[in-house]
Formats: sequence, C-alpha cells, structure tokens
Amino acid sequence: MSTVTDVKQGIREHRWQFSLHVLLVFATGLTIGSERTVVPALGEEVLGVESFLVIGSFVVSFGVVKSILNLYAGKWGEEYGRKPVLVAGWVTALPLPVILIFAPSWGWITVGNVLLGINQALTWSMAINAKIDLASPEQRGLAVGIDESFGYTGVAVGAWVTGVIASQWSLRPEPFYFLAVVVVLAFLISVFLIKETVQYAQAEGDDDARDANLPFKEVVKRATYGDRTLFAAAQAGHVENFVDTLFWIAVPLYLLGQGLDIAAVGAVVGVHSAMYFLQIGTGGLADRIGRRPPVIAGMFLAGAGVLGMVLVEGYLPWAVLAGVSGLGMALLYPNLMTVPSDAAHPTWRSAGMGVYRMWRDSGYAVGAVLIGLSMEFVNAEAAFYLTAVLMFLSGAVVYVWMEETHPEFGTHEPPAPAPESPPEPIAQD
Repeated sequence: MSTVTDVKQGIREHRWQFSLHVLLVFATGLTIGSERTVVPALGEEVLGVESFLVIGSFVVSFGVVKSILNLYAGKWGEEYGRKPVLVAGWVTALPLPVILIFAPSWGWITVGNVLLGINQALTWSMAINAKIDLASPEQRGLAVGIDESFGYTGVAVGAWVTGVIASQWSLRPEPFYFLAVVVVLAFLISVFLIKETVQYAQAEGDDDARDANLPFKEVVKRATYGDRTLFAAAQAGHVENFVDTLFWIAVPLYLLGQGLDIAAVGAVVGVHSAMYFLQIGTGGLADRIGRRPPVIAGMFLAGAGVLGMVLVEGYLPWAVLAGVSGLGMALLYPNLMTVPSDAAHPTWRSAGMGVYRMWRDSGYAVGAVLIGLSMEFVNAEAAFYLTAVLMFLSGAVVYVWMEETHPEFGTHEPPAPAPESPPEPIAQD
C-alpha cells in the first residue's frame, strides 16, 4: 500500500481532483458574479437606496468578513484539512439566495453579503491551496493561474447571466434562482466528491528547514511587514482590489447613469471579468519569466484602463477599456498570489497565503468606503480617477521594493529568523 510520499505531485497525476477544484472555484465565481450586476441596481431601483455610500456598505461588509476569514482559513486549512473548511464555506452560502429573494430592506442585503464573504474566503482559499498541494512546485504559477482564471470566468458568467435574466424578467427573484442551483450543486460536490489534499503539503515540507513550522504570529509578521517583498505584494493586492470594487459598485451605476440598459451593463462588467480567464496563461508565463514583470505591467495597465473609461463615451469604448483593465488584472492577480506561495515553507504556506489574502481582500472594504465617498461627495468620475492614481502609486512601490521570488532564478532571500535570546545568567550568592 502506497503512502502519500510515494505519490508524485503534478496536475496530470491528480487531474480528476484538480478538475473538481477547478469546477468548484468556477462555482465560487458564479456565486459572487450573480451579485455584480443585479444587486447595485436592486438597491437603487427596488429598495429605494439613494446614497452611494450606503450602496457601498454591502461591499464593506463583504470585504471585512472575507479578509478576516481569509487569514484564519489558511490556518484552519493546515490544522483541520482543506476539505472541512471547503464544505463549511458552501454551507454558509446556502441561505444567500433566500435572503436576496426576500430581503425587505438594504440591511438584509448587507447581512447576506456577510455570508457571501465567509463563503468566498473559505471556498476560494481552500480551492487554491488544494491546487497548489496537488501541483508540482514548478507548476505553482500555472496552478494559481488556472484557479484564478476559472474563478473569475465564473464571476463574468454570473454577472452576464443574471444581467440577461434581469432584463428578460425582473431584478428579483429570477436571477437568484440561478444562484440557488449553483450553491446547492457546489455543496454536494464538496461533500461527496472532494478528497483531502493537506497531506501533500506536509509531505513536501522539510522539517529541518530553517523556516519550517513558524508560529502563526510570526507568519503574520513576516507576510505583513517583516519582509519588504511580501509587504510590496500585500499592499499591491490591497490596492488592486479597488479595481474589482469599482466594477462592483461604481461601474454599473455610472453606466446606467450614462444610459446603458441593464443587459449592456452586465456585458461591460462581464468583459472585464472575462479577461481574468487569461490568468490561465499569465500564471504559466510567470513560471517562465518570473513573477515581477507581469505584476508591474499589470498594475499600470489596470490603472490605465480604469482611467480611460471616464475619458470616452459609448458602449464599445467602455467595453474595450473594461477589457484593458481586466487584462492588467489578469497579469498581476495570480502572480501577486504566487509571491507568498514561493516565499513560504510548505508547512506554513497556507497560513502565509491567508495573510496575503487578508490584506488583499480588506481592499474591498477600504475601496468601497473611498469609492462610495468619492461618488457621494464629488461625482462618479472621481471614483475612477482615485482608483487609477492609487494603482499607479502602488505599482511604483512594487517596482522599487519587490524582488523576484521565482524558485529557480529569483533574487529574493527571506529575512533570517530572529536570534534566540541568551539565557538569563544565574545570580550568584
């Protein structure tokens, strides 16, 4: 009987389980995408919410919950295994369609997005960690790229499908029947078909290594500010989520205000998210040329696409520039996540990535507040300008501070652990 150490890591060797995790991350994307087009319009047109800042509150609740749960999802994934955390994530999504269908006020939508934040943190964290567990080290960028490309393709499909459903019927309940089917199927797959993968990460680790088995507090410190490269990645991940938040809050309302119908708005938002599918190539590209070049290019390209959207008019130019910003996100998104994956020891890689994902997804909450304030007290265009400028500044930090972390030709060296304090001298009588 073979043990896990007898089994070679690799996508081909584990293609069935790897494929199931791809399907599940697609479902995770469908779940959040189902809110992208419909919910902002629902707040404004059905529930009578007039404040942009209040509309943004549902993204704040999502971002706060998701960022905190990302931190602990990585830790729990190491302590309890990937599968239990994954199943728990889909359990939390089961009430979401019911809440969205029957919510009598915007406060209930915000409560629903707390559940969405838990779902996204637990399911997406475990989906990506499971893929990295199964893939070989030289396929790590490819594994992350596949994960993010299918996840965000799910976001695009969910935004487009619910936009079409809403245009043909109404803003609710019909779009959320689609969401209910997705959530139930994903829950059943997680329970009955997914197998545990944490043992592959444990077998990959070398307990004699200098950085093995770091305490959780030390993981948080190193992945946040104890390593300049990881700090550059964390701040870039935080700021780039402003772009995602912009397409969740400001872009639908801005385009509706410019006269586009709900189906066309869903298509523009969907074009942006659909470009994320290119991560299936950009993650593999970074395995060949390094993580740093696509991250830097992506930060500036995404910022330029956002800026361009307020300098043009018309459905086609808006769709093209939404695609440009999506291309930038496809370049930077998987490769920023691969940086902590490269730099972490396998025994605390899940926790290290959880710290990065915490800082990245807190960008939803901070971005929602800043974008909501800009729209409330200046105008919708101000939110685009603010997001673009912050992307350019964050990209400059990456350019100056981030070192290459690629395992073969990277220049990044992790900081040495703090020396142990010498024992206290014994007092002499």
